[in-house]
Amino acid sequence: MSERATFAGGCFWCMVKPFDELPGIESVVSGYTGGHVENPTYEQVCSETTGHLEAVQITFNPDVFPYEKLVELYWKLIDPTDAGGQFYDRGESYTTAIFYHSEEQREIAERSKEALQASGKFNTPIAVKIIPAKPFYEAETYHQHYYKKNPAHYERYAFGSGRVAFRERHWGDEHEK
Repeated sequence: MSERATFAGGCFWCMVKPFDELPGIESVVSGYTGGHVENPTYEQVCSETTGHLEAVQITFNPDVFPYEKLVELYWKLIDPTDAGGQFYDRGESYTTAIFYHSEEQREIAERSKEALQASGKFNTPIAVKIIPAKPFYEAETYHQHYYKKNPAHYERYAFGSGRVAFRERHWGDEHEK
C-alpha cells in the first residue's frame, strides 16, 4: 500500500531528481503546501503572500523504500540550519519543512531531526519545521520534472546556487546529485 511524504527544501526543481528513480518511489510531484490560498500559482507563491512553501510530494511503497530512508535522504539535499530559505532562494516560500501525514511519520521525523542535531555535523541548530500535512497543490506543468525537461539549466542552477557544493562539503559521497 502506497504512502505519501511531503518535503519542502527550497527550490522544488532540486528536490525531485534525488528521489525520482529510487526503488519503491512511484511518483514525485512539485507543488505548493502549507499556506492559506487554494490552487496558488507560482507567481502568487513567489509573492510571499500565500503562506505556501515550494515542496515535493512523494508517493512511495514503504515496504520497498521506508519513510526513514526518505527522511535520511531529505537531510542530505538541504541546508537544515538555514531558516531564511535555501541557497540562492530566499524568503518564506523557499524555507524547509517536513510535512507529516501520520503520527508515525511525525515521530520518525522528530527522532531523525534530534539525531542530526546531536551528530555535531552542523554547528548551528536544525531549523527545519516538522508540521502536519496540509492540502498540496500541484505546480504548473513546466515545473514538473524540470531536471529532465531542461537538464542544462537545471545543472547550472544546482551547481551555481551552491547546493551541490554544500552537499559535497557536508556529506561527501553520501549525497545524491
